[in-house]
Amino acid sequence: MSYAIHTEDLTKAFGDLVAVNGVNFDVNQGEIFGFLGPNGAGKTTTIKMLCTLLIPTKGKAEVDGHDVVKEADEVRKRIGVVTEKVVAYDRLTPLENLSIFGRLYGMDSQALKQRSEELLKLVELWDFRKSRVGDFSSGMRQRLNIVRALIHDPEIIFLDEPTIGLDPTTAHNIRELIKRLNNEGKKTILLTTHYMDEADRLSNRIAIIDYGKIVALDTPHNLKASVGPDATLEDVFIKLTGIKIRDEPIRTNQTRRSRFHFGGRF
Repeated sequence: MSYAIHTEDLTKAFGDLVAVNGVNFDVNQGEIFGFLGPNGAGKTTTIKMLCTLLIPTKGKAEVDGHDVVKEADEVRKRIGVVTEKVVAYDRLTPLENLSIFGRLYGMDSQALKQRSEELLKLVELWDFRKSRVGDFSSGMRQRLNIVRALIHDPEIIFLDEPTIGLDPTTAHNIRELIKRLNNEGKKTILLTTHYMDEADRLSNRIAIIDYGKIVALDTPHNLKASVGPDATLEDVFIKLTGIKIRDEPIRTNQTRRSRFHFGGRF
């Protein structure tokens, strides 16, 4: 079977700190895969390896059949990444922003123009196409953030906390957009979120990572049933990871990158 994402013993260490420790999972083509865990559990590090931003210490990962180390450029062509930090230029308009990102992927002018109009209409930003992004609300900025990741029509989308800090109505609209991208656009989506209800409603399957290891992987229904007849996904999460508050570990030797740049080499 051809998987959208495949990992084998995927490991990343920062000195003595093993952030991701022998992770194995597969994401099927066309599914929404929830990837959950406490702060510092290894979620972001795993995603950075899958997106070619970090090189694994050992093990391997493939995205759409391409090795994330040996074929990094091919991986970047096939993925879109939405982080909780909006990647856009405040002084520019949505159209100007999309023009920059589209050209990084080598899109020609006509295809870029058509795709920009299609996506901005999809997220109801077309009427604001000539407004400065710096004047946008947080919800408008996040919708543009998603459009920016979709401009080159990627097969696989990484959504890292896509609704964090949004009001309930905007968060609902973002979730509906995610379902539409998956159902109508046939996009494979890897979703991280701390909102258990969001993960439950959106995900076909869910993996929970803790201390760098996968501690559970199943459908939301099966995960809840394993705890009890009336269990919620939050109950599952707490049972597996505990109730102690976590903080992100400080990694002084980790190379930090200020921007995602998938159009070429880093």
